[in-house]
Amino acid sequence: MNIELWQVKRYENDLVMVDKFEKSAGAPSMKQKELSQSRSSLKEIVREIRSYTEEEHLQDKSETIRELYDDVKQAILNLSYDIEMIPKKHYLAFKKEGKNLVDIEIQKKQLKLWLNAKWSDLTDSLGLARNVVNIGHLGNGDYEIIAADSQHLEYVMSLVKQLLT
Repeated sequence: MNIELWQVKRYENDLVMVDKFEKSAGAPSMKQKELSQSRSSLKEIVREIRSYTEEEHLQDKSETIRELYDDVKQAILNLSYDIEMIPKKHYLAFKKEGKNLVDIEIQKKQLKLWLNAKWSDLTDSLGLARNVVNIGHLGNGDYEIIAADSQHLEYVMSLVKQLLT
């Protein structure tokens, strides 16, 4: 699209002055602006539609952590037939009816689980969960549990069951 810009001034005695504005040498053309905007929009769209996999989260993890994750995953999925696992950028989300119940970040030597509930909504008699209300974290919810082994797996699942009621 070519556009020319003209300035028209009208003076006394019907005198008219017409000046053409010239583009400065450093100013980008409309085509350049449109192209750079469309490229940034395309990059943004590609970033938004990027999908992640469970295998990407397990990549480079030890066999011990993989087995621990598998135990936790199976225990969560066994709680209800309609719980689904959806890989996200930073964690694996376990959802029921579109709502995250548990988010798991697989780390090198442990799993971080976030239970999606407001602090004090769950009864944590062992005090395993940490209050992350005022702490930045990747998952949803105010409860964070660190699991380096399956020692308290049944107890953690009892906390997750509380989310289902």
